[in-house]
Amino acid sequence: MHEIDVVGIGNAIVDVLAHAEEDFLAHHGLAKGSMSLIDDRQAHALYSAMGPGVEISGGSAANTMAGIAALGGRAAFIGKVRDDQLGEVFAHDIRSIGVSFMTPPALEGPSTGRCLIMVTPDAQRTMNTFLGASSGLTPEDVNPDVIRAAQVTYLEGYLWDPEDAKNAFRRAMDVAHAAGRKVALSLSDAFCVDRHRAEFRELVRRVDVVFANEAEIMSLYEVTDFDAALQAVRADRTLAALTRSEKGSLLLDGDEVHMIDAEKGLPVIDTTGAGDLYAAGFLTGYTQGAALHQCGRMGAIAAAEVISHMGARPRPTCRPWSRSGWSK
Repeated sequence: MHEIDVVGIGNAIVDVLAHAEEDFLAHHGLAKGSMSLIDDRQAHALYSAMGPGVEISGGSAANTMAGIAALGGRAAFIGKVRDDQLGEVFAHDIRSIGVSFMTPPALEGPSTGRCLIMVTPDAQRTMNTFLGASSGLTPEDVNPDVIRAAQVTYLEGYLWDPEDAKNAFRRAMDVAHAAGRKVALSLSDAFCVDRHRAEFRELVRRVDVVFANEAEIMSLYEVTDFDAALQAVRADRTLAALTRSEKGSLLLDGDEVHMIDAEKGLPVIDTTGAGDLYAAGFLTGYTQGAALHQCGRMGAIAAAEVISHMGARPRPTCRPWSRSGWSK
């Protein structure tokens, strides 16, 4: 394998995005700003009730790998689709932007996963995810040669529900660390943390970098104060990149602390993928040897670009102007 900057492991999902009013969420019992898992029946019912939608390949870790490729990095993705139309769409989309994707599709079982995303007028996104084939990822799908070739293996917390996927994560971590490589983990969602708190606490101690937003990190340590969460993550001795929406982000690595301002000057249209692209910018800098504050700055710029338009993946035009972050 040629050298890879980052390989992501996560759900292979096709997003369906539509605008929705607050009363639509209330009528369907949707918790604004959350990610809920739904079954095939619920997915069909909600899709029928949604307004006109836009289909865009997604998945949290896949979005991060797309962002790294858009920023000029070398990325690979491991995730499961079915041999169906949406599976072909996902594979084409991720490969077309320069991400290596070689996981063979499932030949039977559930269809390719999809995420129905309601974007309210305040740009908040409410996600309803049918995992489908993506939950069928197994340790056998984790190619050890790809893991060894990557500077960083990036794990998506959303995928921690199925037992086989957990074992796939553990295998990837073991292979990466045995090869002297780094492992990063995204906590993904506060509700996801609630479901797996004890296991996530163990994972945070094993990985080299953890990504979380304010709600996720406080949920992880069962505190109601952000400063208390900072002290807890510091005790776990893990490099943490913590995003705080319009408050920017905070980077914590032992005694080293950096406050990074949110990028200004772009409209806020759709916050879907903000955390994913923050991780993309950060990891692009991290794998190229940038100082910690520069990594955070690149994360802020990439996040600002993706929330300035619909969809969770960057536009091709993001690469030239994103380089301005290196000098700040």
